[in-house]
Amino acid sequence: MPKVIMDYRERNSNIKKELIKKGVEVEEKQLISGDFIIQTKNRNNEEIDVGIERKTNIDFLNSMIDKRILNQLITLKEAFTIPLLIIEGTENIYSLRNFHPNSIRGMLTSIAVDFQIPILYSKNYRDTAALISVISKRLEKPIRNLNLLKKKKPLTTKELQEYVVESLPGVGPSISKSLLTKFKTIKKVINAKEEHLKKIDKIGKKKAKNIKKIIEEEYNS
Repeated sequence: MPKVIMDYRERNSNIKKELIKKGVEVEEKQLISGDFIIQTKNRNNEEIDVGIERKTNIDFLNSMIDKRILNQLITLKEAFTIPLLIIEGTENIYSLRNFHPNSIRGMLTSIAVDFQIPILYSKNYRDTAALISVISKRLEKPIRNLNLLKKKKPLTTKELQEYVVESLPGVGPSISKSLLTKFKTIKKVINAKEEHLKKIDKIGKKKAKNIKKIIEEEYNS
């Protein structure tokens, strides 16, 4: 498990004790930025450090007043490969001080969107320690690039044929299948006379006329 470096000012938070209970090696140092640092390496053996800024609910609000939070997050972003903010506490953050709710929402939004720093929430110091432990364990596994776009299987010939015929005006999936069942190929569907198209279920005179019009009308570039 990667070692966690903790700022000495977090000594009284009891987080160190909880981390040690969970088998996490903790080293105390005076940190310039962040309260906790987790160091590891990626698949290419390159150093990765996770910098964690921990705030209780009330400390988060106080740091908004004196603008301390902005400087801390800028430094965090510049110093670490992966910056994280943990906000700790179960109290309703909107009722702790005389803040307009939109001021708090605006700051949280700015952190997540403008600074692009993920925000994690914990109930108390034990929960914070558990989060840091889980992050440490997660970093033991190789970090891989995730492709969130599901790869589609290539369309079969049958599906492609149906897709092409569906592009005709007024033709949906069921009519497309009916046309291909009757005429067998896309070429024969295209070459079919209007009177033959009308005989297909759900294709009336108007729809048959529109199909022939789009097939036969000259392209106007």
